[in-house]
Amino acid sequence: MRKHWVIIVCVLFLLGMAGLPASWGAVGKTEPAKATAATKTKKTVKQPQKAKVAKKAKSAKKRPAAKSRVRNQAKTNAHKKSRAVNNTARAPQKLVLHSGFALVEDQRTGELLVQKNPHAVVPIASITKLMTAMVTLDAQLDLNEPLVVRKEDIDNLRHSRSRLPVGTNLTRQEALLLALMASENRAAHALGRTYPGGQEAFVAAMNAKARALGLTATRFTEPTGLSGGNISSAQDLARMVSAAYNYPLIREYTTCEEAVIQSGRRILAFHNTNRLVKSPRWQIGLSKTGFIDEAGRCLVMQAEVAQRPVLIILLDAQGTMTRYGDANRIKQWMERTPPAPRMVHEG
Repeated sequence: MRKHWVIIVCVLFLLGMAGLPASWGAVGKTEPAKATAATKTKKTVKQPQKAKVAKKAKSAKKRPAAKSRVRNQAKTNAHKKSRAVNNTARAPQKLVLHSGFALVEDQRTGELLVQKNPHAVVPIASITKLMTAMVTLDAQLDLNEPLVVRKEDIDNLRHSRSRLPVGTNLTRQEALLLALMASENRAAHALGRTYPGGQEAFVAAMNAKARALGLTATRFTEPTGLSGGNISSAQDLARMVSAAYNYPLIREYTTCEEAVIQSGRRILAFHNTNRLVKSPRWQIGLSKTGFIDEAGRCLVMQAEVAQRPVLIILLDAQGTMTRYGDANRIKQWMERTPPAPRMVHEG
């Protein structure tokens, strides 16, 4: 019995030894297979993630390019708009003037920048007082000499108002200031009346001065401008304004904003008749206004416009503000583009 058990144990041992490697090999082969499958599974899982990441990276790269295109397009549009604005600014602007007669001349070069009926001979109203001032100063009379406003100085032609009552005492210098700044007719008449030889000699001196300046279309009959017989052209007035500009006192008085004169116990305040002298937008070196029915509303100036000294002559404007509107239009037109000489027929 013992032998039989020994034999059985040996057989089982031999059988066991023969079968274990197979099982071990099967197990060894199965494990790597499982590992390979797991590895493949992991790879298949990871591949879609990489693809998504790659797509995101590509889209992320595309977005800045799209933004860049939008920015470039915006810059292009802005550049086109800028060019359009610049082209509009450079385009010649139409100048419309409503005064009947006009002239703008470069004082330095003599170039005529604007002309509208420049040779027509028309009444010039109180622009006359520029000549009145030049003749007074040329005579080198005592500016501190006292003058008295008399009945002869009253306007019996148009019955215009005056703030200088008969009997007012003032110096020749004050009379000159009021005639130029406030266009005071009685002050201007007193200057002519007190001239050596009287008003007749004064008017003769005015016409002689006009001839000396080459003002062939200009004639004076009295010193105030109330008479329609005081005539000139826009071209002649440009020469007259240029000549008057050489007198420092005329420049000072015509651009003075206001002045105070004592008349007896009263203190009288006077203001410049040209409202543009108060404007900070204007640099005016000489100014004079005028008005009678025959002449319309007139304005002459020497001014610095677009860095150029110019003479501006505006005659026969019908509205109260028309001459100032025309002056501002000329200024804006010159400041937009360097003006080329032109005839103006509009308005």
